[in-house]
Amino acid sequence: MKIKVMTYNIHHGKGLDKKVDLSRIAEVISTSKADIIGLNEVDKQFSKRSHFIDQIHFLASKLNFYFAFSPSLTVKSREADMIRQYGNGILSRFPILKSQPYLLNFLPQIIEGRSILETTITVNGKVLNVYVTHLSLNPFLHKRQSELIINHIKNPAIILGDWNMKPYTRKWKRVVKRYNDVWHEAGEGRGFTYPSNNPRMRLDYIFTSKEFKILNAEISNDMPIASDHLPLVTTLTI
Repeated sequence: MKIKVMTYNIHHGKGLDKKVDLSRIAEVISTSKADIIGLNEVDKQFSKRSHFIDQIHFLASKLNFYFAFSPSLTVKSREADMIRQYGNGILSRFPILKSQPYLLNFLPQIIEGRSILETTITVNGKVLNVYVTHLSLNPFLHKRQSELIINHIKNPAIILGDWNMKPYTRKWKRVVKRYNDVWHEAGEGRGFTYPSNNPRMRLDYIFTSKEFKILNAEISNDMPIASDHLPLVTTLTI
C-alpha cells in the first residue's frame, strides 16, 4: 500500500505576484496527486487579506477531500457571529476519523500563536496518526513546542509542516532521534523550499515513524508563483 503525502505552506493563498488565488493552490495539490496534504498559514474568515474565505473548506470542496483545521490564532470580530481564525489544515482522500487541535502558546498575547493539528485517518483499513504544525522562529519557544510535539505523538505517525529550522542543527537532531526525515532518507539535493522563486532554505519537513518505508521525496516546482513556499512531497508504504 502506497500513500503520497505533501506538506505546503500556502501563505493564505497569496502568491509572489501579491494576488490571493486559492485556485492556484488547488491546482498545485491536484497536479501532485497527493493523498494527504498538510497546510500551513491557512485563513478561516480571517480578514480582508483573504476575502474572509474559509480557505480549508474552499479547498476541500474544490478537490473533494475530507478536511480538518486547527486555529493558531483566533480573533473575535466586532461583527456578530464571526470568529476569525488562522492556522493549520489537513486535506485527505481518506476518511478522517477524528481531529483535535492543540495550542502551543507558551507566551500568549506576546508572540504569534502556534498550534498542532492531530488527526486519525483510516487508509485501507489501517489507522494512521497524522500531525500538522508550524513552529515559532523564537528559539526558546521552538524548543518547548518541538519537545511537546515529540512527546505527544502516537505511532504510526506522519508529521507535516513548516518547522522554521535548518537541517542538521540541534533542533533537527532532536526530532530525528525518534523520527525519519523523508528528505534526508530519500531526497536528492538540498531540498530547499523557501523562498519559492529562488529557494535557499529548507524549512518544510515531513517526518515519519519507523513503521513507514520512504520510497521517494521531491520538491514540487510546478507553480512557484502560487505561494512563497514550495511543497514537499513523499511516497510512503507501511
